[in-house]
Amino acid sequence: MTVGKSENSLRPMHCELNLLTRSDGSAMLTQGATAVVASVNGPIEVKLQHMDVEKSYIDICFKPRTGLGSVNDRLLESLIKSTYDSAILTGLHPRTAISIQIQEMQDQGGLVACAINAVCLALMNSGIEMKYLVAAVHSVLRQDGTLALDPDELQSKDSLAKFTFVFENCTRNTVSIYTHGKFTTEQYHRALKMAEQAVGKVFEFYGNIVAKQREVL
Repeated sequence: MTVGKSENSLRPMHCELNLLTRSDGSAMLTQGATAVVASVNGPIEVKLQHMDVEKSYIDICFKPRTGLGSVNDRLLESLIKSTYDSAILTGLHPRTAISIQIQEMQDQGGLVACAINAVCLALMNSGIEMKYLVAAVHSVLRQDGTLALDPDELQSKDSLAKFTFVFENCTRNTVSIYTHGKFTTEQYHRALKMAEQAVGKVFEFYGNIVAKQREVL
């Protein structure tokens, strides 16, 4: 299922579920030309150092398209882990782990948002219980002070700052925020407002994917 892009809107999104047979849930998500595959397994046996008698451990592994992981990749893992530590009902499965694998296929802008959204779709596909769904929206601050919503890599070139806001679907509050670059408080709030207005389209996309999956079943 695909959603089109008009001016100052999100790039086209496309999702395929159940790509990986050896996972409890999987999703390939493309946003524009950016593509990510996410898979989920769990609850599974947890390593002793991560065992918690009150909740399950969320294990995140991000794999770049080529080469070994960088410091930025570890930061991305940390951001996604903090996002889903709060979203997943980890208290239902103590002394276990939930393993989330994220494979970058192509990065043409907005990789963080695409990865977070792909994980949410994979979790929905897996049936793991969540407090709420989460969706991320990406934007950049241009040299002239204007904002661009969900731009591709070329449109992001020479930008002053990048923003990724992650929202939950119940009250639309932010659960995670990732920023990079220099910006004023006023510019930050403009970016936040833009993301708030756009995130509904991502949640709508989730709903369409679920409805399509039910039709198949």
